[in-house]
Amino acid sequence: MDNSQCFYCREDLGGKRFVRSEGKPVCVRCHTKFCANSCAECRRPISVESKELTHRGRYWHEECFRCAKCYKPLAKEPFSTKDDAIMCGKCCSREDAPRCHGCYKAIVAGTEVVEYKGNSWHDECFTCCHCKRPIGSKSFLSKGSDVYCTPCHDKKFAKHCVSCKKPITSGGVNYQEQPWHSHCFVCSCCSKPLAGTSFTKHEDQVFCVDCYKNSVAKKCSGCQNPITGFGKGVNVVKYEGSSWHEYCFNCKRCSLSLSNKRFVAKGKEILCSDCSDKE
Repeated sequence: MDNSQCFYCREDLGGKRFVRSEGKPVCVRCHTKFCANSCAECRRPISVESKELTHRGRYWHEECFRCAKCYKPLAKEPFSTKDDAIMCGKCCSREDAPRCHGCYKAIVAGTEVVEYKGNSWHDECFTCCHCKRPIGSKSFLSKGSDVYCTPCHDKKFAKHCVSCKKPITSGGVNYQEQPWHSHCFVCSCCSKPLAGTSFTKHEDQVFCVDCYKNSVAKKCSGCQNPITGFGKGVNVVKYEGSSWHEYCFNCKRCSLSLSNKRFVAKGKEILCSDCSDKE
């Protein structure tokens, strides 16, 4: 073969620039068309006029050798590969970093992070699902997959005290199917806490036993002691505005119990039929 002619187009190469491909003379035009490597980025041939970069059996124009994420030129910079993509060191570390469960962006090293139930968040992305404020180091509660700061959780889900109307976050007392704080459920007279003690209700108010006896309960017309409804004095007899313990409702003369028996009232005295007849 005449070394003065292009192997492909037979053009005279005398005094012209040419390339040897596998020992054969090739003009620049034919080299680009038939012999040049294709750029892994732009897919166009890499001509002899362009600077060619190669890595692991692939080829690039110098200007095409860029980070696949930020497009930073990497011809003179350190780089890494991930799934055949060329990346600068910064983007490669971002790609390997865990993803925020809130914004789905990378959580880079040195960033404040919150970890909960196997997931990670940027500190500013871990927010209350109700008020949308970052929870930070404050306490929080979850409901299903939702996370709430404590005030929003209490406002949305907690029972509210009948007395002070504030949320009941722990403990509490139920009385007549209504919730109370333990410290709000107190005697209407002396303010003594009633949780776990004996108490009674009078005209929509609750009283401890002592206050009910001393301030509220009617006095027995027989023994003059308060009729509390507790203990022995559960049953009460009422007659013309006066009240008696059942065991005090006796004949004034013979002390016969008059509960469920006929009796006669003479002035303030209650008498059995026999004693009344003897008068």
